[in-house]
Amino acid sequence: MTTLSDYFDYRLDADGNKYVEVSIRGVTLLRLPATNKGTAFSVQERIELGLDGLLPPQVTDMDNQLDRLYANYEKQANDISKYQFLRALQDRTEVLFYALLERHLDEMVPIVYTPTIGLAVQQFSSNFTTTRGLTFSAANIDRAETILQNYPLNDVRMIVVTDSSSILGIGDQGMGGLAICIGKLGLYTVGGGMCPFQTLPVNLDVGTNRAELLDDPFYLGAHTQRLHDQPYFELVDKFVNSVQKVWPKAIIQWEDFAKNIAFELLAKYKDQLPCFNDDIQGTGAMALAGLLSACRKKGETLAEQTVVVVGAGAGGFGVASTIKKGMLREGLNMEQILQRIFVVDAHGLVVKEATTEAYKLPLSHTQDSYHDWDIPDDRVPNLLEVVTHAKPTVLLGLTGVPGLFTETVIKTMAANHAQPIIFPLSNPTANCEATPEDILEWTKGTAMIATGSPFPDVDYQGRQYPIGQGNNAFIFPGLGFAAVLGECNRISDAMVLESAYALADYIAANWLEAGLIFPPVSDLKQVSLFVANRVLAKALADGSATRQDLVGVDLEAYVKANLWKAEYAPFKYAGTPTKADS
Repeated sequence: MTTLSDYFDYRLDADGNKYVEVSIRGVTLLRLPATNKGTAFSVQERIELGLDGLLPPQVTDMDNQLDRLYANYEKQANDISKYQFLRALQDRTEVLFYALLERHLDEMVPIVYTPTIGLAVQQFSSNFTTTRGLTFSAANIDRAETILQNYPLNDVRMIVVTDSSSILGIGDQGMGGLAICIGKLGLYTVGGGMCPFQTLPVNLDVGTNRAELLDDPFYLGAHTQRLHDQPYFELVDKFVNSVQKVWPKAIIQWEDFAKNIAFELLAKYKDQLPCFNDDIQGTGAMALAGLLSACRKKGETLAEQTVVVVGAGAGGFGVASTIKKGMLREGLNMEQILQRIFVVDAHGLVVKEATTEAYKLPLSHTQDSYHDWDIPDDRVPNLLEVVTHAKPTVLLGLTGVPGLFTETVIKTMAANHAQPIIFPLSNPTANCEATPEDILEWTKGTAMIATGSPFPDVDYQGRQYPIGQGNNAFIFPGLGFAAVLGECNRISDAMVLESAYALADYIAANWLEAGLIFPPVSDLKQVSLFVANRVLAKALADGSATRQDLVGVDLEAYVKANLWKAEYAPFKYAGTPTKADS
């Protein structure tokens, strides 16, 4: 088995300077994204490595390359063209891609991640050019261990895997979900500092029930209905078992699984291997951090809030569950919490008498909760009735239903509280429950707002209102990187909760006085380092980390020292050049 480490390796010379030792020469160097520096190869490197004459004669540095790339990026006609431009760059030269992304984080994160990633997922087959990552299906899952062993990376530490059953707010996307795994791992590197050569995007192609994909002759996934029940879980088991055999230190991030499956997989595997579900736990930590920030801005505590979470899928119930854990941490008991958290789904308030999904039961209400609300026809209360009678201070949307937060609902929130906290968190932008402009208009500028998709600041009656983006990218890169550095054997609930409080503390120290509930995306790396430091400390304290030799170590310095950096190093050839090499 040949891996990338057989071709190149980072080393230090006698003076402690980093260089890259390569065992390949010529056009092969230019075809591997990990080793291609393009026009930045020096004259001496070109001669030594068999590149002489293969490149334009002008030697340029990275800054020159980045300026040229950005000029071409700006010429792209629309967001999906920009996405394709960046993906092509990533597949051509990995280091340069991350250097460009880091230089233009604010502008490019919405392109490589939400909201543009939704379009990339939908157009995955029609825009497909170059392979990245791995796909397992019923046809090859029995060869999973061999497939992993044949993969050119031999030390994978972070895997983002999806079955594409519930992508963002756009549902079942079959093979296309691989794009979101690629995007997430891009943020792990540019934000969290993960070495891209230790990451792997994976799609579990278990079929699709979306007719337009099955009928599309250009659709590249399996043209079958989705697996379910025992055959589905057997496929996932084979994948997990193979990962544990080949890369026992790898962290698995479950991504965009349908709600029932998401909760079942997390419950099954969370104590067997280090894994977490970003939709459940990452979204929950992100939302709790934003809520803590808004409470601090108001001079109130989390324990004083009454929260309505609209949407009872993986994201919505993950948010409600994480807020519950925050309230427990702040001294409330479960009886008090059930008087302060109300989850609403498509049928209305989630109540035990009408709930068949087990994951909803811990935060389900009983009919006693609303016996005096005067609800007609023996039905459960709808959203407006819950807002009217429960008088929440906080309204969180994770439904994917655009316009669900109507003028009446928002005005009722404002009538009950002087500063209602309203977070329409659904992605992509078109699925947002309400726009910040409308919310500010309907509350006469009193609402505290954060959104899931990026929105510009709003000018309302001559005052600028900053709109923070509640982005999971402020959580998962730091959480995952800490788990990798600590070589964790599990990702505990305490680690996830700590990531939320760490993000809230970062916001309080750096942005709360400026009126922001969430930091700008340009702070992604600083946020991730802060979160990683805190989560790693928690993992060491609760025994989740196996690297107990790190106890007492300066963790901030340790995290920084292990960051991967998008920079070129000199190349040196290891071996005697031959004609075959070039």
